[in-house]
Amino acid sequence: MSLPLETHIWNGDAQILGRYTWRMESAKKSTIALAVLVCIGLASSIAGCRLSPESQAGGRVSTSAQAATTTSGYLRPEERPDSVSLIPPPPAQGSAEFARDERIYRELLPLEGSPRWRMAAADANLKFPGAPNAFACTLGVSITQSSTPHLYTLLQRTIIDAGQSTSAAKQKYNRQRPFMITGDDTCVPEDEQLLRSNAAYPSGHSSLGFVWGEVLAEVAPERADELRARGYQFSQSRVVCRVHWQSDVDAGRKVGAAVVARLHQDVAFMTDLAAARAEVVKAREGRQPAGRDCAAEAAAFAVTAAR
Repeated sequence: MSLPLETHIWNGDAQILGRYTWRMESAKKSTIALAVLVCIGLASSIAGCRLSPESQAGGRVSTSAQAATTTSGYLRPEERPDSVSLIPPPPAQGSAEFARDERIYRELLPLEGSPRWRMAAADANLKFPGAPNAFACTLGVSITQSSTPHLYTLLQRTIIDAGQSTSAAKQKYNRQRPFMITGDDTCVPEDEQLLRSNAAYPSGHSSLGFVWGEVLAEVAPERADELRARGYQFSQSRVVCRVHWQSDVDAGRKVGAAVVARLHQDVAFMTDLAAARAEVVKAREGRQPAGRDCAAEAAAFAVTAAR
C-alpha cells in the first residue's frame, strides 16, 4: 500500500463525514490498541514485538523540554529563531488548509498497528543513548558516546535548539493535537498525558527531524539524500502517530531550517561538526549497525515516502 504524503490525490466525491467522525470498528480498534500497548512496553517480553533499543531500556524523553532538563543546546534562548515570525498561524477550521490536515489524517488511519506505526513510536522517544540511532541504518554507523562522541554530543545538544525554537509559536497558538479532538489512539499512549499540555503547532519533533537530517547530511555528504529522507520520515512519524496534524509538521520543518542556518554561526557547533565528520569516516566499517533490522526499517518507511 503506497500512501504519498506530499502529493495527495483525492477522489472528487471524498467528503469529511461530520466533525471528526473517523473511527474504526470498536472491536478491531480495541484489539489493535491492546497489541500496540503490549509492543510499546506493557509486556515487552512477549515474542514478536521487536521493540526498539530505546523502548527496552526503560524511561522516555518525549519532548525537547524534557531533554533540556539534563542537556543544554548550542544556542542561548535569545539566539534561537523566532518561530512566531517565521511561520503563519495554524490553519483555521473550515479552511482549505485544515481540510488537507483532515484528509491526510484519514489517509493514514489504516497504518495503526503496522510496522510503520511501530517505527513512529520509536521515533517519538528522544531518550539517549537510543534516540540518535534512528539514523544508524541510513548513516551506516552506530552512534554511541564511546565510538562517535562528537556526533553523539552534536545530536544530543541540537534536540534543545530544534525543539525549543518552536516554543514561542506553540505558546501563542496553543493548538490541540489530533488525538485530543478525535479521541483516536496514538502510537505513544504513555506520552499522551504530557502531550496534552504541550501544544501542537509547530511540531518540535519535526523541527528536530529536519535539523538532524541536515546535520547528518553534512557529516556524511555521500549519503546526504538518504539522510535527509530519513529526517523527513522522522518528522512524518508525528502524523502517522496522530499526535500532530500535517501542517504542524510542515511548520516544524520551516523552523528547523532556520535553526540549521543559525547553528552554522556558532563556533562550538561548527567545531563538533568537523570532529563528527572525522569520527564517521573512521567508524564506518561497511556493515549493518548492530541491533537494527535495516531492511525492515526501509520497508516500513516505504509506505510514507515523499513523492
